[in-house]
Amino acid sequence: MFSGRLPAAPPAGSPALLLIAHGSRDARHAATVEALVRRISALRPALDVATAYLEFCAPRLPQVTERLAGAPAVAVPLLLNRAYHAKTDIPAALRASGADLPLADVLGPSPRLLAALERRLAEAGVDVDSDAVRARTGIVLAAAGSSDPAAGRVTRALAAEWRRTRGWAGVEVAYAATAATGHRVPGAVASLREAGAERVAVAPYLLAPGLLPDRIAAAAGDADLVAGVLGDAPEIARLLLDRYDEARIGARGAVGQGLRRGA
Repeated sequence: MFSGRLPAAPPAGSPALLLIAHGSRDARHAATVEALVRRISALRPALDVATAYLEFCAPRLPQVTERLAGAPAVAVPLLLNRAYHAKTDIPAALRASGADLPLADVLGPSPRLLAALERRLAEAGVDVDSDAVRARTGIVLAAAGSSDPAAGRVTRALAAEWRRTRGWAGVEVAYAATAATGHRVPGAVASLREAGAERVAVAPYLLAPGLLPDRIAAAAGDADLVAGVLGDAPEIARLLLDRYDEARIGARGAVGQGLRRGA
């Protein structure tokens, strides 16, 4: 089913937002995507939003692009990093479906992600607005992990920026996926305690519940608390709209340049 209404002919200049999620056998994944779509629609009621999944969930991308039938749309990946899914899977799936759509950038890095992480930490009991609390608290930024070294560098840079701008006692990246090299959650917790953090919180850098968040929570026994996944945080919905707008405006500018050049 579509998330939101998708008319046969959207108004000129207002392409639909085609949200592309990976999909999961865990029903909480699709429920989170649908909750995000509801937030997007609340923020921008006139925007038509469709959802497609790469695997496990329906509808799949070819079904959705067939329903679009050439109507204007911008594909927006529900991904945090530019790793395999962003670089290979989604472009290949769009080509295979015959859809020639502008493809927005992934969500990270962005200050909105740090705001969403702090929202979840606050909900879990951390006084994120207190300078003194932040100075005593170490954060494990628990990501899925990737075999792509560039994705790892981006996540570590985000962690460093978070510590620098907000004054946490430390921010250590840990990975849940076995393919990633680096700390696992217990090692990151131990490292923060050894560095002097009085309290350690685990902040899952993941978009939806599922196997990896469950693995992170199970491994966080020595931490003081574990926050929720980013999920349908308002900051994530706004960031998806940011990426949609950037791609929409960029595509329009590219067409204009082509026309001026006589393309």
